[in-house]
Amino acid sequence: MTKFIDIDTHMISFPHCKINLGLHVTERRNDGFHELETIFYPVKWNDILELTEGGNKPFNLNISGLNISGDLKSNLLYKAWAIIKNDHALPPITVHLHKILPMGAGLGGGSSDAAFMLKMLNDHFKLAIPTSKLTVMAAQLGSDCAFFIEETPKMATGRGEILSPISIDLSPYSIVIVMPPTTVGTSEAYSWITPKQPKASLKVNIEMPISEWKNYLINDFEEPVMKHRPIIREIKNSLYEKGAIYASMSGSGAAVFGIFDKNEKPAIEIGNCIVNWEEE
Repeated sequence: MTKFIDIDTHMISFPHCKINLGLHVTERRNDGFHELETIFYPVKWNDILELTEGGNKPFNLNISGLNISGDLKSNLLYKAWAIIKNDHALPPITVHLHKILPMGAGLGGGSSDAAFMLKMLNDHFKLAIPTSKLTVMAAQLGSDCAFFIEETPKMATGRGEILSPISIDLSPYSIVIVMPPTTVGTSEAYSWITPKQPKASLKVNIEMPISEWKNYLINDFEEPVMKHRPIIREIKNSLYEKGAIYASMSGSGAAVFGIFDKNEKPAIEIGNCIVNWEEE
């Protein structure tokens, strides 16, 4: 799925998002994180990330599109650059992020940007950092960052950074993502949830026909988050009314995705929601 355009001192990539196929929060850890199991699946809705050599500081950042708050050193792109810079000499660079993927959506957009920053620096400057080490670096930046290094469907455990391959192919289907005019903070979503052991592992449930996922593939965040953000329930119900085979909130919310039969793209009009159909 990765596409890099690398020309001399200039590189462009397209960091994409993910959806969660099921999500179980099984226990709270002593370090304040939670044990979970989920399946990350890559989806082709993306930001645009540009790297250019040069600039009046070692790391220069410009952002267009959606607004991102916070100072430079709290930005994941800067943190990704800093991790590489610790071990490799880099010339000054200017990074331009055109932000399209919504924040507070449960789509991993910020994590994807950071992972792609690692990969761009590695590829453009020919640092020869192996994928295994890039994955470790990415895990230091965020729980789901490591997934975006290889970008293939993965079973995730631990806090989301322990990844194992899983065979899932949704290319025969159409996928829509609906983002409501509200966000959900990860920390607040976790404050609403009570960890519990699932009745069956996702490895078992994902093997069921997709027509059965509605009854067995559960995101533990959905019910508590929907109590605080009722529009998320409205979106999910609307997707089923439009003919979705399976619909779910992604991650800790607030985005909801629907899986439809191939080439079915019914009109989805729900308030001020952003609607994105995955492009081939």
